Amino acid sequence: MRNELGQSVDHFKRAASIAATETSATVAPKINAARERVQPAASAARDAASQSWDSALAALNAASENVRQAGKTTRKATRKELKADRKQARKLQKKAEKAIGRKKSRTGRLFGWALVGTAVGVGAAYVARRRREAQWDEYEPATSRSGADDAAFEPIEPTAYTTANGAVTEQNKSKQEPR
Repeated sequence: MRNELGQSVDHFKRAASIAATETSATVAPKINAARERVQPAASAARDAASQSWDSALAALNAASENVRQAGKTTRKATRKELKADRKQARKLQKKAEKAIGRKKSRTGRLFGWALVGTAVGVGAAYVARRRREAQWDEYEPATSRSGADDAAFEPIEPTAYTTANGAVTEQNKSKQEPR
């Protein structure tokens, strides 16, 4: 199958080269004749276009230079006017602030309200806790006024210890009574 495919490709290549040769032999004289007829007219049109193009560029350069100069003078005047307007606006703003008084910033106000809210919340929590404790006071056992003896809650030291092998040893051999 590969062999047949290879032969088909070779036939196609040969047919294409034959078609190209025949086409160039037939068409080439016609193209050369057309080029010889058109070339003088094309050269004349190219020369005329380049002359008009040069004159058009010269006119555009002159016009653009005039526009550029006009823009520069307009920009200078506009910048000066804008600067004066900004200065006047700042003066008016300062006068308005003096008349109204110094305003606090919004962030400062919000921070102040947050602090007030926190303080109120802490106070309310403290009061609620005290009330809850007061409700349960009547159910608490009475505490002694003298206080409990701390020694009563301490563990007693054992007199005998058990070792790892299970032997019992006495700790207080030095305190034994004489027989």
